Amino acid sequence: MVKEKILIENLESKTAQEILRHTLDKYQEKVALASSFGAEDVVLIDMLLKINPQARIFTLDTGRLPQETYDVMDEIKEKYKINIEVYFPDTKSVEDMMCKYGFNLFYKSVELRQLCCKVRKVEPLNRALRNLDAWICGLRREQAVTRTEIKKIEIWSRGFSPVDEPKGSTPGSTPIIKINPLADWTDKQVWDYIKENNVPYNTLHDKGYPSIGCAPCTRAIKPGEDVRAGRWWWETPEKKECGLHCRK
Repeated sequence: MVKEKILIENLESKTAQEILRHTLDKYQEKVALASSFGAEDVVLIDMLLKINPQARIFTLDTGRLPQETYDVMDEIKEKYKINIEVYFPDTKSVEDMMCKYGFNLFYKSVELRQLCCKVRKVEPLNRALRNLDAWICGLRREQAVTRTEIKKIEIWSRGFSPVDEPKGSTPGSTPIIKINPLADWTDKQVWDYIKENNVPYNTLHDKGYPSIGCAPCTRAIKPGEDVRAGRWWWETPEKKECGLHCRK
């Protein structure tokens, strides 16, 4: 664990491409990129596949994504000639949740919105990570107040929270390495890369959507608003996480 921490500290100063090369070399088929096909994620897809065309990429289809998100998924799939692993929420869990709380439960309270995110996103992610040792994400520090302290390499529990030491060998508690290669990137760097490399992107970005999630929970932002203002806009900024990246 001490050696791992030293390695993590050393990688903090490396570029996104250097971190991806190290990650692919170290974890090989046991690492995958978790992509929601936002601007940062398509940058990482392009970088990743230039290093290893067989690199694994998966996405979580919540069942309530905008059509534009499906469109860019197909564009990426066609441009890079890749397979994208897709994870859906458990059908029975969705049925039970909607029968009990309604079709638009997420507007009723923070707790119900978090329940919806848990069923549609967190539980499918748990299945996606089950046989992985590391996962790659497109998080950046300047995206939100909840992300200002993220590191490029983090040790997380399977419950998706940072840990300092392994919790033991109990099933589900083995730590997983979380890779954030773009942690120190600016928004300008992201878009410069997309334009320079002709990377397909979600057209909602051109309509005032800097951050895109499920259709009912995402809106365009107004001039001067924070980039995450359009996500769960009815909640306060410190609540605006789905559970995949929360510090518990």
